[in-house]
Amino acid sequence: MLLHVDLGERAYPIHIANDNLANASLFAALAGRKLCIVTNTTVAALYLEKLQAVLPQPADCVVVLPDGEQYKNMQGMEQIFDAALQARLNRSSVMIALGGGVVGDMTGFAAACYQRGIDFVQLPTTLLAQVDSSVGGKTGINHVLGKNMIGAFHQPIAVIIDTATLKTLPPRELSAGLAEVIKYGLIADADFFAWLEGNMDALRGLDGEALQHAVYRSCSIKAAIVARDEKEGGIRAILNLGHTFGHAIETWSGYGQWLHGEAVAVGMLMAVDLSVRMGWLPVDVLERSKALIARAGLPLQAPAGMTVAQFLEAMALDKKNIYGSIRLVLLEGLGSAVISDDYDVAQMHQVIAAWLPCE
Repeated sequence: MLLHVDLGERAYPIHIANDNLANASLFAALAGRKLCIVTNTTVAALYLEKLQAVLPQPADCVVVLPDGEQYKNMQGMEQIFDAALQARLNRSSVMIALGGGVVGDMTGFAAACYQRGIDFVQLPTTLLAQVDSSVGGKTGINHVLGKNMIGAFHQPIAVIIDTATLKTLPPRELSAGLAEVIKYGLIADADFFAWLEGNMDALRGLDGEALQHAVYRSCSIKAAIVARDEKEGGIRAILNLGHTFGHAIETWSGYGQWLHGEAVAVGMLMAVDLSVRMGWLPVDVLERSKALIARAGLPLQAPAGMTVAQFLEAMALDKKNIYGSIRLVLLEGLGSAVISDDYDVAQMHQVIAAWLPCE
């Protein structure tokens, strides 16, 4: 399967297939260029040797980062920069991100910064990275006060997705990725949402055909949105359904305690609930969303011990806010999202309280 992100001179392909990591032809264009592979301890043990075997020449450096969201920080960036400088990478060099969203975000940000910008390739190995973070050019790191607050837009030159890597993904990580897949149905494709309702068991059972369809449809939706709004000046923000609520959970609980997709799942329920309370959405969409998220193996409540005040404090740090106003992605219908700060704040507080665990 092949998609394209249509961004003019920054356009790039998305290759989706089983066993793409064994397809040497996908890497032939890197011949003659200095290469730096960035991965983490978990993925390196599984796929580093396989990748090295298909590259047109040996990598000039390999950076193996610790595994986890808590390491998506400036220290990890310095590790990448140290290796790049020691290998004397130049402006024609290419960084290759082999791993999940953390590796992809950090590699992309390092590539955006190194010598003021070099090429990089995304090789996402988690479902969340395959359907979301590897596509669209958002790169960055976390700060103790807020998620993804330091970063840059820097598009890859290619995204190479090997759905076979999902077979080694822990069930919790697979579920986290399914949250982002569900998001696409909610914001842009009611038929896809219905397909997910009929195929969730197959997806969790790692059915190859179902996984490839889910990845392809998710990437096609995101590619179309990114092509219209590369740097999130407008419609691209609908991709953040549930993320303002979700990032608050991640920031409060400490990076790595909740997986990104787990936090987004609860955030989406909050956004759907608020949309229902505003009279914009039928209540059955909330019930269907809750049922599908539960079947995906995702949480249905925010962390124990979190208060409404703490939630609001963390939400206020979200980078999508404008002039002190918290912007939210809400739904006007299943498959129809809207970006709004025109909502009842009191109702938003009630929604947050409703999805916090009872003491």
